[in-house]
Amino acid sequence: MDFHASAAPFSRKSVGIENVRRSVTYHPTVWGDYFLDYDSNLTDTLPHEEQKHQSLKEKVKQLLLDTPHDSLHILDLIEAIQCLGVGYHFVTEIEKSLKYAYDTYIESCGKQNNDFCTIALRFRLLRQQGYYVSCDVFNKFKDHKGNFDESLISNVQGLLSLYEATQLRVHGEEILEEALKFSTTQLNSLLLNVCNSLSTQIKEALDIPIRKTVPRHGAKKFISICQEDESHNEKLLNFAKLDFNLLQKMHQKELSEVTTWWKALEIENKLPFARDRLVECYFWALATYFEPQYSIGRKMLTKVTTMISIADDIFDVYGTLDDLTLFTDAIERWDFSVIDQLPTYMQHFYKAILDVYVEIEEEMGKIEKSYLAHYVIEEKKRLIRSYFQEAKCVYSGYIPTLEEYLKVGKPSSTCLLLSAVALAGIGEVVTKEAFEWVASDPLILQGSEIIGRIMNDMTGFGFEQKITAVECYMNQNKGATKEEAFAELQELVTDAWKDINEECLHPTVVPTPKTLLLEIVDNYARATHLNYRNIDDYTNSEVNAKDVITCVLVEPMTTP
Repeated sequence: MDFHASAAPFSRKSVGIENVRRSVTYHPTVWGDYFLDYDSNLTDTLPHEEQKHQSLKEKVKQLLLDTPHDSLHILDLIEAIQCLGVGYHFVTEIEKSLKYAYDTYIESCGKQNNDFCTIALRFRLLRQQGYYVSCDVFNKFKDHKGNFDESLISNVQGLLSLYEATQLRVHGEEILEEALKFSTTQLNSLLLNVCNSLSTQIKEALDIPIRKTVPRHGAKKFISICQEDESHNEKLLNFAKLDFNLLQKMHQKELSEVTTWWKALEIENKLPFARDRLVECYFWALATYFEPQYSIGRKMLTKVTTMISIADDIFDVYGTLDDLTLFTDAIERWDFSVIDQLPTYMQHFYKAILDVYVEIEEEMGKIEKSYLAHYVIEEKKRLIRSYFQEAKCVYSGYIPTLEEYLKVGKPSSTCLLLSAVALAGIGEVVTKEAFEWVASDPLILQGSEIIGRIMNDMTGFGFEQKITAVECYMNQNKGATKEEAFAELQELVTDAWKDINEECLHPTVVPTPKTLLLEIVDNYARATHLNYRNIDDYTNSEVNAKDVITCVLVEPMTTP
C-alpha cells in the first residue's frame, strides 16, 4: 500500500535525506575469520561424549518418571529441566506431568501446602505449555484492602516466581498487572539487601524475564545460576552442561560453513557500505530454533538474513530512489536475465539473493516439496515492496500517521519472511497450510512484527536516516516529547506480547506443525527483545552482542 499524501510534510534537509547517494559508516565485523577455524577437528563429537550424554539423558528421564505427578517436586524439576535448556529431550514426559497439573489445577492451588512460589510457578508452567488457567488464584494473596499482602515481601523466590508468571498475562487480566507492578517494585528494592547470587538472579530476571529469553542464551545463564544453588541435582546439571557443549560444537560447525559461503561472496569489497554481520545473523537463526534436526534451516535462515541486512542498508542508506525503483522491479520479476539492467553495485547482490533461494528450492526438492519455495519467494517480494514504500515516503517528504506507517512498517520488520524461511528448513513435516498461515499474517505474527518494528525504531531514533514510529507519533501528536512517544510505543509492544501469549493458548487455530510454528514466531520476538532492549545490538555489535555470542558460541561449559 502507498502512504497517503495527506500526511503532514517534513523537511528532507532536517533529517539529512536528499535524492542522492547517502553514506553511513558502520563498524566492521568484530569476528573477522574467527569461525573459519572451527573445522571438524574442533567440532566433531567424540564417542565417549555421546555415550556419557546418552547415559545421563536416561537418568534424567528416569528421574522425571519416578517423580509423582501430584508431587510439588515435579514442578521444580520441570522448571529446572526447561531453564537448563534440555526440555526438548523430554517433551512427552513433561507434557504428561503438566496435563495432570492442568486437570487438577483448582484442587492443587487450594491445598494448604501450595505456597505463593509454587502457585506462581504452576501458573507459569501451564501457561507456557499452552494451557489456559485462571489468574484468580492470586487473589488469595491479597489483604482486606485489595493489595498484595506485605508478608510476601520477604519471600524473594516467591516474588521472582510471581514476576515471571506475570509475563504470561493476556488482555484484561488486571490482577496480573497489579502483580507485575508489585513484584517489580519489591524486587528492585531487594537488590541492595540480598546476597550476590540472588542479586544476580533478580537483575537477570528484571532485564530479560524467562518469557523473553532466547533459549541457548538462557540455558547458559541458568546453568551458571544452578551451579551456585547447593540443592541442585548433580546428574541434571551435568547432563545440561554436556548437552550444551555438544550442541555448541554443532552450531560452531554450521557457523564455520556459512562463514566460508559469506567470505566467497566478498561483500565487504563489493558492497563496502553494508553491515558485515554474518555471525549476528547466524545467532538470530540459532535463536529461532537450536535443535539438531534444524541444522539446514539455520543455515538457510542465516543466508536469507544476511541478504535482508544488505537490502536494508541499500534502501535506508546507499540507494538513490532510481536505484531502488530498478531493484524493486527486478525482485518482482525474479529473473536472472534482468541482472544487467541493475546498477553495477546491485548486480552481484541480486544474483546472490536468487542463488540463495535456488538453494532453498533444491533443499525442499530433497523432500519432494520444492513447490513450497514459492511462498518464501513471495514473502521476499512483500518485504522489498515494504522497503520501497518506506523509501518513497522519505523521498516524497511526508511523515505518515502512525497507523499508516505500521501498515507498511510491520511487514518490513522481516518477521513474515523469516518465519517462512524457518518453515522451509524444518524438513518433511512442513505443510502447504503452514505457509498459507504465515502468508495470512495472523494476529500472533502481527504481534511479533509490532515488537520487531517498534523496538528497532526506538533504538534507531535519532541515528538512522529514515522515518520511524517515534517520529510518526510525535508528528501526529503535536508537542509530544520523545519520552512520551517512547512510553506510548512501549505500550504497543506490551500489548503485542499479550497478543502472542493469548494466541499460544489452547485451542489454537494454527495448522500442523502447530507447536513448532508457535515457537518460531515466539522466538523471533525473543530475539528482537534481546537485540533491541537497550540499543541496536545488531548494528552496534561490539559490546552486548559480542558478549552474548561469545557466551553461547565460543565458551563451552566446564564438565566433570
